[in-house]
Amino acid sequence: MIVAIDVHYRKDGAKIVCLELDNWTDNVSSKTHIVYKLDIEEYESGAFYKRELPCIIDIMAYVDLEMVECIIVDSYVYLDNDGKKGLGCYVFEHFKGEIPVVGIAKTSFHENTKNVRSILRGASSAPLYVTSIGIDVDVVVKHVVSMAGEFRMPTILKLLDTLTKEL
Repeated sequence: MIVAIDVHYRKDGAKIVCLELDNWTDNVSSKTHIVYKLDIEEYESGAFYKRELPCIIDIMAYVDLEMVECIIVDSYVYLDNDGKKGLGCYVFEHFKGEIPVVGIAKTSFHENTKNVRSILRGASSAPLYVTSIGIDVDVVVKHVVSMAGEFRMPTILKLLDTLTKEL
């Protein structure tokens, strides 16, 4: 199983959504988990993981960890060419390196060319930025390209984004 997680912050906390997928090519989830969290860390520039990691940990409590092949996060694994840790790296470390993590981001991050692959999907001229740990990034690129949906964002990730923002 692959899990895709996203967090949407509100004034009073956060809404965390996790979609379980049987395969990379699924356009619907086999299971959806939603958690609301009130005690959210304030945003700290350069330390986004301090805010988002506790949310990911909370929602992963509803998932059978032994079945998880990969966690997808809306972020980066590495932030620069020197391997500065991003959210995905902290998620990987939290789970003791036993679950590969894929970061899929919509915006480029400065000085990050070595550890990231930019890919185009559909007719879009705007790339997605893919990083990974625990699984080869070039293998991940093939998976992301194969994901359902004809547009830039795979269908399942668009759904995830929509679900996090719904009231």
